[in-house]
Amino acid sequence: MSRVAPLFFSTLLILVSLSGCSVNPVTGENQFSLMSAGQEVAIGTSNYKPSQQSQGGRYVIDPELQTYVSGVGKKLAAVSDRPDLPYEFVVLNNSVPNAWALPGGKIAINRGLLIQLEDESQLAAVLAHEIVHAAARHSAAQMTRGTLMGIGAAAVGVASANYGLGEMGSQMAQMGAAAWMARYGRSAELESDTYGMDYMARAGYDPYGAVKLQETFVKLSEGRQQDFLSGLFASHPPSQERVDANRIKAATLPKGVVNRDIYQLKIAQIKRDQPAYKAQEAAMKALSADNPKAALSELDRAIAIQPNDGYFWELRGHAWAMQENLANAEHAFTTAIGKNPDYFSHHLARGLLRYEQGKKTTARSDLEKSYTLLPTPYAGYYLGEITLESGDQKNAINYFQSAAQGGGEMGKKAQARLAVLELATAPHKYIISQLSLTNDGYLRITVKNNSPVTVTSVTLQVTEMVNAFIAGGSSTINGPRQLSPGQQVSLKTGIGPFKESEDAARYRVQVSSVEVAE
Repeated sequence: MSRVAPLFFSTLLILVSLSGCSVNPVTGENQFSLMSAGQEVAIGTSNYKPSQQSQGGRYVIDPELQTYVSGVGKKLAAVSDRPDLPYEFVVLNNSVPNAWALPGGKIAINRGLLIQLEDESQLAAVLAHEIVHAAARHSAAQMTRGTLMGIGAAAVGVASANYGLGEMGSQMAQMGAAAWMARYGRSAELESDTYGMDYMARAGYDPYGAVKLQETFVKLSEGRQQDFLSGLFASHPPSQERVDANRIKAATLPKGVVNRDIYQLKIAQIKRDQPAYKAQEAAMKALSADNPKAALSELDRAIAIQPNDGYFWELRGHAWAMQENLANAEHAFTTAIGKNPDYFSHHLARGLLRYEQGKKTTARSDLEKSYTLLPTPYAGYYLGEITLESGDQKNAINYFQSAAQGGGEMGKKAQARLAVLELATAPHKYIISQLSLTNDGYLRITVKNNSPVTVTSVTLQVTEMVNAFIAGGSSTINGPRQLSPGQQVSLKTGIGPFKESEDAARYRVQVSSVEVAE
């Protein structure tokens, strides 16, 4: 057995002994969780607004719709098995038919799902389903499984470091775990359907709304393109099994209200605006095809129908920028901000445009606002550049570190920028050195470049230790002339020969300086 396996299992036993089992508040069954109820609420609260921002932002065109959906949600939450959770319900400006719940009762439903529903009982079925996910601590259970997989990922990281993979090996393992965690399990979905229908009945809704809802989802999954439904069906996979189970459950419950007329009245605005959102989709395809003229034509159509959606105006700004009409682009971005000042993307778009024009002061204000709403790699990277130009290297490093964690193209650029800054003061963080013995008993130094940039003129400091805490004499050794990213070089020193490896163990090595290649 590898050394990783004992590490994993011993850590797992420690966690199990510390936490034990908790009781599912909905089913009354024992379930394993590493997360307390307080931690659950804190995680949901801290992630609720960023999650909204990353998925279109709040729908602001019709505030009454927000009030209506929240009212239905709170009515159901009041009869749930955890009525004291700080529930919140929000409608997002997103065309994908999806709904989700964060730990602690933070729930969202997309505009694109509301348009697929027929009445208030179906809306109640969606919200009750998400309430059960929160009340039954399904997210906490998922995150616990992710934590346990994270233990395994950390153990893999330990082993990977021995082969020079270091943090990258650990990140790869964690990415695999995240992919496995992408959806709720079958039992959690059926549980949310079943108990959600109980909540519907307690609140006076017709439970057959849940049957019709699942029938709709099955039809959509059969007749629509996967990309259109990926958001919903990745986390809430529909099936005929769920339809049949809901129908059996509904037969045991009292019938309640459907409220079709009220629901249709409440979603009237988004139904009227559907042609505008179709035009938006066409505009986005045109922009992807590098056809800004066609995009502007579609956006003119969208804005004529609904002039108050900020994203229509932001897309106009991108189209004008592609045509190098920067004045019109900035005007469009400014209009977008005026329509919805609380959405990160509008501020980011204007900030990047101003940065490219050299308007660093006003760009910084826009980027800081965007970063506060959602710390994206783009905002983080350019704020790092602006902050560095002002002489504030400490905060610039913080911005670059944040951007680097986001991955993608900007993440890579941030990693490179961060490496250049830190290589000047702490080259050993990126340029790894290790001592070993040659066959004839001399010290050998192996140097590896773990940074994303090429370095030259590597200098090494070799120190002889008097004991574990006190350094004796040291010497400077010229290392490799050049090291490309990922390159590893070994060089033999004149220190030795040693008859015993214990004698060589007195020495330590560290990279003391490098230069970054032009």
